[in-house]
Amino acid sequence: MMDPRWRPTVNEREFIEQALQSDLRVDGRRPFDFRKLKIAFGREDGSAEVELGETRVMGYVTAQLVQPYKDRPNEGTLAIFTEFSPMADPAFEPGRPGEAAIELGRVIDRGLRESRAVDMESLCVVAGKHVWSVRVDLHILDNEGNLIDAANIAALAALSTFRRPECTVGGDDGQQVTVHDSEVRDPLPLTIHHLPIAVTFAYFGDGNIMVIDPTYKEEAVMGGRMTATINSNGDVCAIQKAGGEGVMSSVIMQCLRIASVKVADIPSKIKREVDDYTTEKALQKVKRTPALVAKKVNVPDITMKESTHSALENQASKAPNDGQQINKGIHTPKEFH
Repeated sequence: MMDPRWRPTVNEREFIEQALQSDLRVDGRRPFDFRKLKIAFGREDGSAEVELGETRVMGYVTAQLVQPYKDRPNEGTLAIFTEFSPMADPAFEPGRPGEAAIELGRVIDRGLRESRAVDMESLCVVAGKHVWSVRVDLHILDNEGNLIDAANIAALAALSTFRRPECTVGGDDGQQVTVHDSEVRDPLPLTIHHLPIAVTFAYFGDGNIMVIDPTYKEEAVMGGRMTATINSNGDVCAIQKAGGEGVMSSVIMQCLRIASVKVADIPSKIKREVDDYTTEKALQKVKRTPALVAKKVNVPDITMKESTHSALENQASKAPNDGQQINKGIHTPKEFH
C-alpha cells in the first residue's frame, strides 16, 4: 500500500491518523465527502475526461464487428483496457501493465459487465456470425489518488455518449452485413440499463476508521481498501477487497449503506452532462446554410430626355421595313443556257 512517490515519515503518518480520529482530513474534507467532480467531453462521440479532485482519467470507446463467443452467439462483448503513463505518476512504468493497472481494469469490468449495465443482446447483428465488440480504453492522465472511482465515471460517461454505426443485413443468403457511414445514416447509441458507480473506502488503524475517495497521501498510509459498485437503485453490483488488513462484516455492511447514499447524486450528474452534450451536438447538426431568399435590389429609375426620345423616333422612321430588307437581300438566280 506504499506509494513510491511519497513515503510518509513516522510523524506524517501519525498526523494523518490522528486527524482522521478527529474526523478531519488533510485536504479539509469530512470522512465521507467526495472531491469535486468535473466531466468534460471531446469532439468525437465516446470520449470523456473526468476530474475527481486532481485525479484525471480519460475514457475512449470504440467498436468493431467480430464473431461472437460460441456459448453466447446472440450477445456482443465489452472489454476494459487501462493505460498507466509515467507522465501521470512516476511510479508507473511504461510497457506491460502492472498489478495496479490489471486490478483497475478488473474492478471496472466487473462492475459494468457482470452487472449487465450495457445491453449485450442489442449488439448482435447476425446471431452466431457478427456482433459488435465494444472496447473502453482508460488513460490515466494524473494520479492523485482513487483511480478506481474516477476511471469508473470516465467509462460510464464515454459509453453514454458513444454511437455505433448503423448496419443492415441483406444479400441472397441474408448474411451480408452493410455498415453505413455516419453521413448516410445516424449512428445508434448503446442501450444502458443503469449506471453502476464505484465507491472506494480506505481503512485505517484496526479498520475502525474509514474514509471514501482517498487521496494519494491517504493511500500511502491506509491499511486496506474496499470498492463497492452500486447503482442509483441501491443494488450492489460488485465488491472488491484489495488485500490489506481484514475488515469485519459489520463494517462492510456499514460501508454499503454509506455508498448507497453517496451514489445518489453521481448518476444524475452524469446524465445531466450527457444530455447537455447531446443537445449541443444536435444543435450543431441542425445548423445548415441559410436558404436562398430573393433579395430586393434597388435599381434607379431610368428617365429619358425629350432629345433622346425624338432621336430614337427619327431612327425608326429612317429604317426600312422588313419587306424591303428581305427583297434587297434576295437575288434571283440567272438562267444558264
